[in-house]
Amino acid sequence: EKAKLLRSQPAQIVEPKGLLYVQQREFAVTTPKDGSVSILGSDDATTCHIVVLRHTGSGATCLTHCDGSDTEAEVSLIMNSVKSFSNATGCGRLEVHLVGGFNDDRQLSQKLTNQLLRAFDLQPEEVHLVTFCVTELNDREEQDIHFPIIYGIAVNVKTAEIFPATFPEKGPDEDLRSAHVLTGAPLTNIYDAKTEQLQIGPYFWGPFPHVDFWLEQDDAQILQNLSTSPLAEPPHFVSHIRSTLTFLKEHPFPSRSLFPDRKPRIYKKNEEGLWEQVCSDKI
Repeated sequence: EKAKLLRSQPAQIVEPKGLLYVQQREFAVTTPKDGSVSILGSDDATTCHIVVLRHTGSGATCLTHCDGSDTEAEVSLIMNSVKSFSNATGCGRLEVHLVGGFNDDRQLSQKLTNQLLRAFDLQPEEVHLVTFCVTELNDREEQDIHFPIIYGIAVNVKTAEIFPATFPEKGPDEDLRSAHVLTGAPLTNIYDAKTEQLQIGPYFWGPFPHVDFWLEQDDAQILQNLSTSPLAEPPHFVSHIRSTLTFLKEHPFPSRSLFPDRKPRIYKKNEEGLWEQVCSDKI
């Protein structure tokens, strides 16, 4: 019933003001007390799942975008991140919302759904499954081709409302963060709710194999080889991958060009509610 309700809502466009956008293999956790961030969101999930874990007592809310790379470790990470804000709260319970995936040919969505259910089931704490809108419950068919119905969601940290969403602005450092994923990064926490700062990096990788080869390929080749579900990707998928590959070509050694001082790039929300880089001297 809950999945049906969620699927029936049109996707809302979420503007950057007060938004913390979470990319694949990233997570962020905050509480209703946060003065900078009121919405956590992520989209472009095809076979991936977006997970929202929330403690009803403290209101601590975590959103992550899982792709099945190491699901058990990822679930432990997000459980601990929410618990760290909720330990002092006597009442309340942990609630989880799972959204994303569809009936894809390789059944990657189904595999990820099973992994997530198992990982939450293995937790010592009780976790209540509140929203389950994944795989076959998030699937639509057009001319024998399957697509997800919902590609992205947002959660309002203050009200706990969850809704389908798209995000015109996925920054800051969109290419840098995507490059981190493409080079095989583990799930990374990008936000410090205590200081209300977004922290990107420091990330390190070596030259990306065959980057010139990939950049020479046409759109169809990139879609076919670098997507888990070529027929169901959003229209901007290829341009996003090209942009990330170009970034990797320009920065084969991020330790020299991006993080010479081994410090993260730090952002805070300004008066307009938009991310602004903070000079590392001030930290």
